[in-house]
Amino acid sequence: QVQLVESGGGLVQPGGSLRLSCAASGSIRSIYDMRWYCQAPGNQRELVASITSGGSTTYEDSVKGRFTISRDNAKNTVYLQMNTLKPEDTGVYYCNADVANRDGTGRYWGQGTQVTVSS
Repeated sequence: QVQLVESGGGLVQPGGSLRLSCAASGSIRSIYDMRWYCQAPGNQRELVASITSGGSTTYEDSVKGRFTISRDNAKNTVYLQMNTLKPEDTGVYYCNADVANRDGTGRYWGQGTQVTVSS
């Protein structure tokens, strides 16, 4: 089994910053792409950023220049540095990873961490 555990969410004022972390543990041989999604109240879960095992990144247009996704392969951890936060960034942030273990390759989700941007 593979577990993903997010941390780092909280309440922040507009213009502030947060850094989210997501650590993978369990039966892991390799981790391929890792991603962050956001689910705002009343909305579907949407992809915010992704990173390949080699470090190539993609971002949703509204976060380009403000958010940075990175990973530490030695720690099986992905990060999301969020700067210049806006109220519309509010939501539950989930990490997601494609993980290979002895049973094959599967896509796993974390439990989510709440981010609230409000004055």
